[in-house]
Amino acid sequence: MKKKEQALVISQEMLADGIFSMWIRTDAANAAKPGQFLSMYTDDGTKLLPRPISICEIDRDGEALRMVYRVTGPETGTEKFSRLQAGDKIEIVGPLGNGFPLEKAAGKRAMLMGGGIGVPPILELAKELAGELEPAQKMIVVGYRDSQTFLKEEFEQNGALYLSTEDGSVGTKGNVMDAVRENQLDADIIYACGPTPMLRAIKAYAQENGIECYISLEERMACGIGACLGCVCKSREKDEHSNVHNKRVCKDGPVFLASEVEI
Repeated sequence: MKKKEQALVISQEMLADGIFSMWIRTDAANAAKPGQFLSMYTDDGTKLLPRPISICEIDRDGEALRMVYRVTGPETGTEKFSRLQAGDKIEIVGPLGNGFPLEKAAGKRAMLMGGGIGVPPILELAKELAGELEPAQKMIVVGYRDSQTFLKEEFEQNGALYLSTEDGSVGTKGNVMDAVRENQLDADIIYACGPTPMLRAIKAYAQENGIECYISLEERMACGIGACLGCVCKSREKDEHSNVHNKRVCKDGPVFLASEVEI
């Protein structure tokens, strides 16, 4: 079982309205993989449960992780995270969950898709796929609400970037699937992270076109280690832990082969 650790905040900045980027120094960077997450705790005794935050970037040499997250409201755990400054400490557990299977992309055309707060985990995935793919084989399709396209510059350095915005201010007007259709994109494998309606549409597209597809599910998590069964999803196969057709998103996921889960 992972132990709690006091991580050091290296830096913190706001990237867009309500979107913050925090670099922390932590031993977890040595083992972290794209698609994994940290359970992050506040110092507020009234908020006992951690907040699961996906890993955005990994600096193994510097033993640091970049966590990009959305503040969900006043006096929430994420709002308290946003107040932290360089030199502060934050209690974490991780890395948790599995990650995206990078080896599956070798020699294939890969489409990396992210929407909303599912955008940040796609960045480290794009960076690490550099060893598996040529730049032309890597298509990054990310969706935003409006022109506040956080991480856009970093994505442009790591693949062919296609944007969608709900209001049409940047890129394709609509969602990530609208961007795929407008740009006539095609791939052999898809990696995706975002809200359930988006993942449901991507899964259907992958099935219709015979594309191997891996999705990272968003779910409310309590323990983050698979003990409480508070974040289960329906699965095709029986879970060894509960002996029912469920998978624990925090422990068995958050990344699943799309055909293995019902969403």
